Amino acid sequence: MSTPLRIHSFAEFDYRDKTVILRLDINCPVDAATRKLRNANRIDKSLGTLTRLLDQGAKVAIIAHQGDSQDYKGLIPLCEHAERLSLRLGRPDRKVAYLDDVCGPAAVAAVRALKPGQAVLLGNLRYLAEEVSAFEFALKVPAKDYLNCYLVRSLAPIADAYVNDAFAAAHRNSPSQVAFQEILPSAAGELLFAEIAALSKVKDAPAQPAVYLLGGNRISDAYGMMGEVLASGAAHAILTCGVTGLVMLQAKGVLLGPRAEKYIKDRSYDAFLPQSVELLEKYGDKIRLPLDVAFEDSGRRWEADVSSLPLDVDLFDIGEKTIAAYEREILAAGTVFVNGPPGVYENPMFARGSQALFTAVQNAPGFTVIGGGDSVSCGAAFIDMGKIGHVCTAGGAMVQYLSGKPMPLIAAMEKAYAKTTQG
Repeated sequence: MSTPLRIHSFAEFDYRDKTVILRLDINCPVDAATRKLRNANRIDKSLGTLTRLLDQGAKVAIIAHQGDSQDYKGLIPLCEHAERLSLRLGRPDRKVAYLDDVCGPAAVAAVRALKPGQAVLLGNLRYLAEEVSAFEFALKVPAKDYLNCYLVRSLAPIADAYVNDAFAAAHRNSPSQVAFQEILPSAAGELLFAEIAALSKVKDAPAQPAVYLLGGNRISDAYGMMGEVLASGAAHAILTCGVTGLVMLQAKGVLLGPRAEKYIKDRSYDAFLPQSVELLEKYGDKIRLPLDVAFEDSGRRWEADVSSLPLDVDLFDIGEKTIAAYEREILAAGTVFVNGPPGVYENPMFARGSQALFTAVQNAPGFTVIGGGDSVSCGAAFIDMGKIGHVCTAGGAMVQYLSGKPMPLIAAMEKAYAKTTQG
């Protein structure tokens, strides 16, 4: 079992007439053609803490990011986010204002002008160099050294407190996540605690058998957690699909065919082959591989057993034999964790695997968790997400937490807690 978190909850404090910097993670999938938000799950999940702060009469300055240097198509202003927050709050007097300035003079003036019960969403944090992933990866900056950055120098002096409800960015060592705790009274929001509670239930004390369904094309997420959850016994079985399943088949010695193998190589997914071989050698009895795959030929969906490969086609989905085998394990599980769709669900021809397995997860009697942006979008397309035990807002942070690696945000919040309890 993990050690209980030593973090203050925002519910412990009275923020009436106080200026609160509220760090949310409302980074949403963006439609590449329209530049509009495709899914507002993170916005919806952030409403609880914001609502309670406004009910208390706090003056709330919301800071958040959208997109990144590694996701330039998603790097857009936050005006639609403010509109959606206002709509979800559902009261004319609860409109969230928007200012396309992160922490410059206009932003400072807007925060100073707030009245109790009002909120403003400031500009995209990714406009700042210190807030992009490339900066974090290139420079390992301690939290205390961020105190001189523009964001903290501008906003900390006009704030009374800092509240963080951005678990989805908990793996990020950025000023907005770890620096304000150095100088402001700090607490966590209700979503952060809910995320940790649900993931701890999966990681530390899962009802067995615990089944992990790992698919999609962000396979670094799957490989970031598989070894840990298998070694700890948290996972009884891992059901591989999507690109993870294809790479695992290759590691098993299956020849997929020229197109599928080129796809894997061109995207450097073959870098995961040595790890796949190692995992299969150690935990082969717990790792399930696709039994059949689906592809397109002459405008129709076809399926082929893995034993019938290689084929010179693109492999877009799992087949009926795999679906049936995976459904049985999901419906018999005490815990089901999902990260990544089984196939290219956006194409109706290859939505079969995703629809079937996500429906099985919805109907599973055990505790169910779906996490990751693509997983949430996929689930929303096929099932009632309200029937899932917990829908996680996080992707990378979720993987890092389940793999047992240190989380910069949690460390910063615990450090802030220790300051208030010493002596």
